[in-house]
Amino acid sequence: MKFTIVIEPGDDRHAFGVAVPDLPGCFSAGDTLEEAMTNAVEAIELVVETMIEDGQPVPVPKPLSAHQANPDYKGWIWAIVDAPVEKLFGPAERVNITVPRAILSRIDSYAKERGKTRSGFLIDAARAAMQ
Repeated sequence: MKFTIVIEPGDDRHAFGVAVPDLPGCFSAGDTLEEAMTNAVEAIELVVETMIEDGQPVPVPKPLSAHQANPDYKGWIWAIVDAPVEKLFGPAERVNITVPRAILSRIDSYAKERGKTRSGFLIDAARAAMQ
């Protein structure tokens, strides 16, 4: 699952700080930009795992543009990371559904434009509808 992260620039004396706007309380850091991004993925996995264990719903990540207006992050670096949290939801199960051809075509186009698979899009849409 892709998550928007925002990185507070570091320097020779300060680490790069990372926040995950879609997961309140999810923070990380790293001595380099690359390390900060890697550590952010680990933090996301831990927070999502805790949410699932506690029976809390996992928020559907919002688009980057939904967060960029937040003045708290002015001057920070924006990035998108892919955290493999789907494995935490249990094994995948194949299902057979019926969808009108025209809608399926629109779903596929929409998902492809956003770098998602059909299944990934449908899962995200279902999560958003159930929140």
